Amino acid sequence: MKALKFPLKPIYPALLGCALLSSALLSSPVMAEKAYVSNEKDDTISIIDLETMEVINTLDVGERPRGIIFSQDRSKLYICASDSDTVQIMDLSDHSIIAELPSGEDPEQFALHPDDRRLYIANEDDALVTVVDTQTHEVLAQIDVGVEPEGMAVSPDGKWALSTSETTNMVHWIDTETNQLIDNTLVDQRPRHVEFNKSGTIVWASSEIGGTVSIIDVDSRQIQHKLNFKIKGIHPDKVQPVGVRLTDDGKYAFIALGPANHIAVVDAKTYEVIDYLLVGRRVWHMDFNGDQSKLLTTNGISGDVSVIDVNKLKVIKSVKVGRYPWGVRIKS
Repeated sequence: MKALKFPLKPIYPALLGCALLSSALLSSPVMAEKAYVSNEKDDTISIIDLETMEVINTLDVGERPRGIIFSQDRSKLYICASDSDTVQIMDLSDHSIIAELPSGEDPEQFALHPDDRRLYIANEDDALVTVVDTQTHEVLAQIDVGVEPEGMAVSPDGKWALSTSETTNMVHWIDTETNQLIDNTLVDQRPRHVEFNKSGTIVWASSEIGGTVSIIDVDSRQIQHKLNFKIKGIHPDKVQPVGVRLTDDGKYAFIALGPANHIAVVDAKTYEVIDYLLVGRRVWHMDFNGDQSKLLTTNGISGDVSVIDVNKLKVIKSVKVGRYPWGVRIKS
């Protein structure tokens, strides 16, 4: 029987073309992840290309930018321009400021509802949370909370908006349907940040001066565990927890420890501190890249961003940005 002859020549060029196209798409700059970093002393946003780990652009924005977050579709960046008393909206297609929202005085942190419209903004000077519709730019509500609110978070199901008050030392629970303050959870001194886990069952609240992180059950709104931190050679007064980030798989919590210049790595199930990673000076906040293989930290005093390999739990890079980097968000 004769061997079958296959039409090899027509197939190979097609396969080769597909391979080249796939390679081109994968290496295209459009596919590269970018980190947006707010520099509060320079009134700028630095953009870092995560493939080259270099700053590729610096954008002028309002005065003292701090908190930054993306819209749900990641086409816009919201910027808390604290000293301009506004929240700016940046179109990420051309990095133009397309609108300013009536944020109330001294906005610092904010959180976006899953409906992609209601923005909850902490107004530190007025002891208020301002709720703004991001489409109509209308102020929907102003809610009285404790003195010097800063941290903000919205639960994954959109039911709760949480605010922390630095002077009252509380986490405030706001019902998003009624915009009413429902409950308060007393935590340690000067709470700075709140973070829900992915399922929305647990909240992590950092207390900067108290030196602790309270882990709060959402159903009961009671503290179920409290974390303390001890770093060899560093005075306890310098251990000041601020930013918190949790992996989606429930494995790790990363806690920024401020002037201690370290990130605490915590087992998110046992609450055991696994390690402390040395980063830049005065570490503030953090964000993961798309697959959570990297974590970037903003280091205010040293004016740089540290890059952590999440799988190896190792700092692999430092990227110089503007003066006093504060917030960071990564666009995949």
